[in-house]
Amino acid sequence: MLREPRRGTLRLRGLDIHVTRWGPEPSRAAPPVFLLHGWQDTCDTFQFMVDLFEGDWPLLALDWRGFGRSEWPQEGYWFSDYFADLEALLEEFSPAAPARLIGHSMGGNIASLYAGLRPERVRCVASLEGFGLPQTSADRAPKQLQKWLDQAKSPPSRKEYESLEQLTAVVQFRYPRFSAPQAAFVAAAWSEPHGNRVRLLGDPRHRWANPVRYHRDDAEACWRSVKAPMLMLLGEESDYLEKLGEDGQEAAFRSIIPHIEIARIAGAGHMLHIEKAGLVAPLVERFLSEH
Repeated sequence: MLREPRRGTLRLRGLDIHVTRWGPEPSRAAPPVFLLHGWQDTCDTFQFMVDLFEGDWPLLALDWRGFGRSEWPQEGYWFSDYFADLEALLEEFSPAAPARLIGHSMGGNIASLYAGLRPERVRCVASLEGFGLPQTSADRAPKQLQKWLDQAKSPPSRKEYESLEQLTAVVQFRYPRFSAPQAAFVAAAWSEPHGNRVRLLGDPRHRWANPVRYHRDDAEACWRSVKAPMLMLLGEESDYLEKLGEDGQEAAFRSIIPHIEIARIAGAGHMLHIEKAGLVAPLVERFLSEH
């Protein structure tokens, strides 16, 4: 690690939320830049990108509720809670200034949607592979709800591995573009010791079927209200974007957010902030400097 992280806990909307900071302490003249991680990830993995920033930015990242080292809500998870958690975080650390947001995947979706919900609170958004989910049809709803009901009957178990080395091998297999050191770092960031074994951090209920069907039209309505400049970075080798079909075309994004800037990262998949941090960091930093 080239930039040493500072870790702590923040009480946010009734939960203990794990936060990580890099760089100088924020000030009125230099409010923090907020880093928002993706689904099943933790804020730790922004380290690769943070290390390659040339400037010494005041950076603040959180583990979303139920992810990483943050507390698990007993009542379960609703996507709208992430907007409220982000708003509470901004009120705590950037109450007087619109915020710069950097989000990966789910974090990018949260950032871009929030920018449409509270346009006055967002200065700019860098979204890394945060382009929403595919359209869904109503005929999927019954099976989706049935699956959720079945899963809710029994407490979920946390995935365990014999050793950190075994988990590292699993991470390397799942993300073949990771180098061996990257896979080892990610495995450590995603797990904790448990007796003689290691187990994954985060609430396994995140893997349950969602009882609420995704409505892409709702997301697009929020994006149309975005006023802040937006940078969207896409991995050229990511298979996530293909699932969107026509909704994943650059023309579709530009028709919804006319002032969006889109760049593709060569050789990168969905985890582009790790796989190609050397290409991602300069683009994000240039965007932050301009806005």
